[in-house]
Amino acid sequence: MKLSPAESKLIEPIDQADMLARTERWSAINSGTGNLAGLQRQADELAEAFASLPGGIALREPARVTSVDAEGREIEVAHGRHLVLRVRPAAERRFLLTGHMDTVYPPEHPFQHGRWLDADTYNAPGAADMKGGLAVMLAALQAFEASGPTVGYDVLINSDEETGSLSSAALIAELAQGKAAALTYEPSALPDGTLAHSRGGSGNYSLVVTGRSAHAGRNPQDGRNAVVAASALAIGLKAMEHGELAINPARIEGGSANNVVPDHAVLRFNIRPRSAHTAALFDSDLNNLIEIVQRGHEVSIARRGGISRPPKPVDARAQALFDLVRDAGADLGQTIGWRPSGGVCDGNNIAACGVPVVDTMGVRGGAIHSPDEYLIASSLSERAALSAVVLHRLADGALP
Repeated sequence: MKLSPAESKLIEPIDQADMLARTERWSAINSGTGNLAGLQRQADELAEAFASLPGGIALREPARVTSVDAEGREIEVAHGRHLVLRVRPAAERRFLLTGHMDTVYPPEHPFQHGRWLDADTYNAPGAADMKGGLAVMLAALQAFEASGPTVGYDVLINSDEETGSLSSAALIAELAQGKAAALTYEPSALPDGTLAHSRGGSGNYSLVVTGRSAHAGRNPQDGRNAVVAASALAIGLKAMEHGELAINPARIEGGSANNVVPDHAVLRFNIRPRSAHTAALFDSDLNNLIEIVQRGHEVSIARRGGISRPPKPVDARAQALFDLVRDAGADLGQTIGWRPSGGVCDGNNIAACGVPVVDTMGVRGGAIHSPDEYLIASSLSERAALSAVVLHRLADGALP
């Protein structure tokens, strides 16, 4: 199959220069997940840009999120608002497009400005992940709207993807309901445009250990060392790893003076299960480990956190969407492949709702989450054309 005359006409107006200008401007806005003022500025710019599309735009309040501080106390974590655009909400056939406005770079991070490495390589915070992806999404939808579609779609651009989408998870689930398919604008898995295929899951946990303090010289036997118990938990967790489950004990906080047996510690860790079955088994094994350490060290342990990104297998319907994207790419002269990914994103949450999703429809680039992050500028128009053709074919019923 080759591009139809309608599809060729569809992608003609896509403006590389306009997308690049947006990407440069948006990358200059610090929108680290914790920078609420920067996120508001970014949201305002996005609302103005996406107002070129039909439908209504709203900024939705974040859901309440708490975390555990170094003392083991539950504290509330503030988040930015999430942008939602709803186009033809009464349409029988509807889709979901998602992206995020936040980056991993806080205002105090030294990486704040963009520079050109060569004529086609732009190094800037969030250029690939995913200010460039947002520019691609917008240009694709503008081209798609020019074709006069009758299908509908929702756009969600959240403010907390980089920290697990905890304040937007319920909103993602709400908007995913009833959708025929979804596209998410994370950067490609490889600089050549390879897509992320199946994904494992991710969960973040905090174990709060309470022991008993004592003098380290006079009566250490009366103490119950919370740091030692936390260390036993970390070693036990690492021993639970296997081919389907990665576990990373990341940090132990606690203790005080060297002559005091510490009565408090917090162990923080991440897990990466490859399947829902593996995640469920881990949950039971973790409870068993906690019980063993509590008895052996005579401490109490409170468990916080859990799976925030369910594993994302690729079923037959999702594979059909991947095939559609591959075929559209071939008709545009683009070679589109895919590979499994150990990373996670909002595509995990969407897939958990039973909606087929391709979640790396954004730009080609690399070195994300580092000061070397870069965008391959020519991929802006390339990927916008890909999305526009995919949307056109989805609207024509290419995916049942």
